[in-house]
Amino acid sequence: MSTASASFTVRGIDVDIIYKSIKNLHIGVYPPLGRVRVAAPHQLDDEQVRLAVIQRLPWIKEQREQFRSAERQSTREMVTGESHYVWGVRRRMKVVERPGRAHFELDGERLLLYVPAGTTAERRRDLLDRWYREQLRHVLPGLIAKWEAVLEVSVPRWNIKRMKTKWGSCNRETGRIWFNVELAKKPPGCLEYIVVHEMTHYLERNHDERFTKLMERFMPNWRSLRDQLNDAPLAEEEWA
Repeated sequence: MSTASASFTVRGIDVDIIYKSIKNLHIGVYPPLGRVRVAAPHQLDDEQVRLAVIQRLPWIKEQREQFRSAERQSTREMVTGESHYVWGVRRRMKVVERPGRAHFELDGERLLLYVPAGTTAERRRDLLDRWYREQLRHVLPGLIAKWEAVLEVSVPRWNIKRMKTKWGSCNRETGRIWFNVELAKKPPGCLEYIVVHEMTHYLERNHDERFTKLMERFMPNWRSLRDQLNDAPLAEEEWA
């Protein structure tokens, strides 16, 4: 079965298209960020697919809102017994209240949070966010250096922030790449995929056929990593 791919943006929503030897067009909205993917028959062109997506925009927005609502409703209380992902591994958190510097540590399969007594849940969540950023800052320089040599490009600046709809972004004019802090929760291969994806935008701005061919040359398994990333749990999970 032959396939081809393309991407476009409709009213601020990124859409990935895969053209296949199928009869009917299928539109899906996937967690955790509501990415829209379309499987389309070869006989349709990009404009026909765009019109089909526009017609389904109310349904697409409804699905995306459900993902955002699920994240808001499951805000963590940051207490002993809760679970959090670290590099794709689910870890139970233990809170240790004691005087001194507030910080996180990994202890086997546990995630330890040391805080003074009375520390608020909001402050604990802020500490976790900062800890996730530290994890990314520890590994990103090595990954970027590795792929600078492969792609023969230079990343002049990069940073980390929380993003609602993207895992990463690249500004070709300034050269800056942004990485979503949520990547620290995902398997390491997913982070590497985003590094390669954003750096490839130095070579090709759009998600077109050339971009796809570059990704296939540099990272042949990029699609499976993308699917693993998008099928991972939401930013905030609730477990029994």
